[in-house]
Amino acid sequence: QVHLVESGGGSVQTGGSLRLSCSASGYTYSKNCMGWFRQAPGTEREGVATVDADGNTNYTDSVKGRFTISKDTARNILYLQMNSLKPDDTATYYCAADIYPCLTGVQAGSWGQGTQVTVSS
Repeated sequence: QVHLVESGGGSVQTGGSLRLSCSASGYTYSKNCMGWFRQAPGTEREGVATVDADGNTNYTDSVKGRFTISKDTARNILYLQMNSLKPDDTATYYCAADIYPCLTGVQAGSWGQGTQVTVSS
């Protein structure tokens, strides 16, 4: 397993922005399928955004046009830029590595500890 560390969560008002980061040591971001998931209380974990080794991305419908996933392969950091945040985006966000099947799967080889995002109206 890979040790993933997320940062960047916090509390914002509706319409605000946050950028989440996920770092790992000893892991090659450029060659693997990675992504962000989220889970709100009482709900199942859902995929938010994923990126494969070629840079292809996939987003859940509710965040399309507002969230952007990217990776800095030189620094081994995965990002999730979240704009126009809504109260429905409130959840714990998890970084994941080795997602399968890539881009659309909900299983992963490694998970971060999660970072809380709270959006108030």
